[in-house]
Amino acid sequence: MLSSSRRDFLRNLATAGALASVSSFARGASNALGATPGAAPRGVTPELRIGYSAIAWNDQDVQAINDLSALGFPGIQLRANAVTDFPDPHALRDLLAQRHLTFVALSSGTAPIDPAVRQKTIDDHVRNAKFLREAGGHYLQVVAASNKGRTFTADDFRYEGQLLTEVGKAVADMGLQFSLHNHMGTMAQTPQGMDAIFDAADPKYLKLELDTAHYLQGGGDPAAAIKQYENRLLFLHLKDVRDAPTKSGYEFTELGQGRLDFPASFAALRSIGFKGWGIIELDGERVPPVHTPRESAEISRQYLEKLGIHI
Repeated sequence: MLSSSRRDFLRNLATAGALASVSSFARGASNALGATPGAAPRGVTPELRIGYSAIAWNDQDVQAINDLSALGFPGIQLRANAVTDFPDPHALRDLLAQRHLTFVALSSGTAPIDPAVRQKTIDDHVRNAKFLREAGGHYLQVVAASNKGRTFTADDFRYEGQLLTEVGKAVADMGLQFSLHNHMGTMAQTPQGMDAIFDAADPKYLKLELDTAHYLQGGGDPAAAIKQYENRLLFLHLKDVRDAPTKSGYEFTELGQGRLDFPASFAALRSIGFKGWGIIELDGERVPPVHTPRESAEISRQYLEKLGIHI
């Protein structure tokens, strides 16, 4: 057996290696852009661009847009409420341009396993995709059917994969990309459930939006998922999770405040040559809600900067 001091030495060595890989991730980004190492342009690396989700502002999207712009974030994700809150998608496009924010993704809702609402489900997501396109956005994201009160069969996973493929084809026709968000409380809660959906879907039309905290809480290793889905990884939700006295037994929290091994995930992204967006997200039950959404965004930004990743 290893002595306690020997185990501590090896653990510290492994941590140092992971952090060095993350720093290399940031340095390589700066050098590839022709910039001075350590002085990457705002929010841009060839591998990873950092944005933030407006969900923490509880549908107060204008406030979220103003706060995130003021904090220097270059990208934003919005939810489907924006479709009704901004009747003219061009007004949203112009507002985001004024605030120097890229409209990275729109959360479009769910995909129920119910043939009676199949066409409505497709039509709703196509409507949201049209809004996204007109507002200058890029990615449409959905979550799988709820797992509340039911056990899924192989036919259910096949149905879901085929449904999402059909939506993805329509979205692709608009010049956009379509992704599934792994999520607690859905049939994609566990790695096995998520895999079953992707196995049943056409890889040309359904990509993965990997949520690091949901994947960890669902029993998976986000770094391993990054490597497994390297050819289908569209973008990420960068999110942390910790145990808490909530009904669920956990809560999502600011980056660096929970159980997520972010250095390992960033090292995995670098290993596959990932080039895309990482959207910081903070949603769900909080105990206690001690920070404003803007304060939480600043905490997560500072954590990434400690790892050498700058927005």
